[in-house]
Amino acid sequence: MSAREWAVLLVLCGAIFLEGIDVAMLNVVLPAIRADLGMSTAQLQWVMSAYVLGYGGFMLLGGRAADLFGRRQMFVFWLAVFLVFSGLGGFATEGWMLIVARFMTGVSAAFMTPAGLSIITTGFAEGPRRNKALLIYSGTAAGGFSIGLVVGGLLTSLGWRWVFFAPVVLSGLILVAALAVVPRSPRPDRTGQGFDILGGLTVTAAIVLIVLGVEQAAHAAAGRTVAVLAAGVVLLVAFVVIERRSAEPLIRLGILRDPGLVRANLAGLLFAGAFFGFQFIVVLYLQELRDWSTLQTSFAMTVIGIDAILSPTLTPKLVERFGNARVVFGGLLLATAAYALFLPVGIDWTYLVMLPSLLLLGLAFALTYGPLTIAATDGVDEAEQGLAGGLLYTSFQFGAALGLSAVTAVNVAATDASTPGAVLGGYRAALLVPLCAAVVAAAVTAFGLRSPTRAAPAEQAPDTAEASALR
Repeated sequence: MSAREWAVLLVLCGAIFLEGIDVAMLNVVLPAIRADLGMSTAQLQWVMSAYVLGYGGFMLLGGRAADLFGRRQMFVFWLAVFLVFSGLGGFATEGWMLIVARFMTGVSAAFMTPAGLSIITTGFAEGPRRNKALLIYSGTAAGGFSIGLVVGGLLTSLGWRWVFFAPVVLSGLILVAALAVVPRSPRPDRTGQGFDILGGLTVTAAIVLIVLGVEQAAHAAAGRTVAVLAAGVVLLVAFVVIERRSAEPLIRLGILRDPGLVRANLAGLLFAGAFFGFQFIVVLYLQELRDWSTLQTSFAMTVIGIDAILSPTLTPKLVERFGNARVVFGGLLLATAAYALFLPVGIDWTYLVMLPSLLLLGLAFALTYGPLTIAATDGVDEAEQGLAGGLLYTSFQFGAALGLSAVTAVNVAATDASTPGAVLGGYRAALLVPLCAAVVAAAVTAFGLRSPTRAAPAEQAPDTAEASALR
């Protein structure tokens, strides 16, 4: 890669690092937020879910916007919006204020992230060069998450609000660098092309209702839960009808005929749901049942960040030798083992007993996240790279929201008293959710192990305008 390509990749990695560190810092500070703002467990999970709902709900619109209005333009504008609402979250004095700020931060990430990903997939030649860039990119996201766990613990010692103020500084620096380094996108030809707002609003509402239905299953009337879930399913069906009839659909349904893309998105949804649900329960276990400090929890979970080292170093070699499908399948098997080992968690477990699960989860992330990104965008037409990236990140975030809601619902339903034993029993029941999700994800991926592999194109200089600008 040329020096200019490395510079652009560095800026884009900075943005995905920002997204990773932002989510991770919030994970470890949730108990402090609960104590200060007086939030219940159900309300607390919405601090996380609001972000992933905004992220996942608007991701398809964000991916399409990058294709229609320019990748650099969308990246820069929504990075600035991310900066503003991250700062506003730090001033929240009520739980609902924080939830709204997190939702809008998620919306901005939904437009910024697919724009950044599509800058890579259109600016680097498909094949080894693009794979290398994508694995570095995904490794940086993992690094942001692992570093965020520690930084979140350190900042919480100053006050939980600093977890929201710190990203403002980082996003400001990235914004300045993006304006200086990322080349201007060519003005897309939008002749005859529309922006499917109705489809976007319908699928977003469907996602919100489905997640809400899952979350309230444990504490709301059965009739109400069924009604909410049914409404979400109806809106999903309506979305499909809208897309079939729209002259310029948000999702060209034909793209879903690619079995590799569909498997990648299903596996991504299940993997993210398992991962976010697991870490939510583990943080509550360590801090609220074991009385570990935020900083102790941060350092305990930092070992998951081993993927930040392995993703750009080991994973590319494994992908080159065994192919995406086998590497992803191996990662999901490791995730299944990690969740299974943690399932019998005890009230007096030492960190050494927990360590194998956390290490295996870090390895699983290294083998799964980056290769899924490659699989979901490989062979997709350049004009739909934003859409392909949007689909994948929608799957990740929808899965995360479902995972958080599911473990919360199971935890609340299974905890019948406030004694330590009852609380631990609730955690154990909730940990079955990520285990089952990982098993199903591995089964989905297994169907692709014998599928013919797409021929990797010979590495050549990209012929797009963005690639020419990079050179």
